[in-house]
Amino acid sequence: MHDSLRTGIYFGLTSAVITTLGLMVGLHSGTHSKIVVLAGILTIAIADAFSDALGIHISKEAESTQSISAVWVATIATFLAKFLFAMTFVVPVVLFEISTAIVISLVWGLSILTLLSVVIARSQKTSLWKTAGEHLVIAVIVIAITHWVGDWLGRLAA
Repeated sequence: MHDSLRTGIYFGLTSAVITTLGLMVGLHSGTHSKIVVLAGILTIAIADAFSDALGIHISKEAESTQSISAVWVATIATFLAKFLFAMTFVVPVVLFEISTAIVISLVWGLSILTLLSVVIARSQKTSLWKTAGEHLVIAVIVIAITHWVGDWLGRLAA
């Protein structure tokens, strides 16, 4: 796989998992509203996908070794990976009660992050446990903090 394509896909998937789960958990714990969580997912899928794609675009442009086509491959791959994967979190929210949808989304997102970690560990011939553990610990920290912030804000609003 071309380096720019890999960069865009890996970055987009990772960002989609962590930001979407963090937002979903925070909004759910603060509001317990299905429509608010759904609106948050759609916002992440659109605004954050464009933001991340522009960030990758500028980052790749700053690398003097990157061709224009490599910059655009990374940009488009980031946008599509982030947008499309973030949109997958809509499905459980639409189909299930919100608390169940959050659990399904956590399992789905953390499974994708684990699978991505396995691919990275194998390609770099590094420890699967170390690679996956590092990535999952960071994701769980983000999810825990956003849950706590959502609970705190929910109590303030009550």
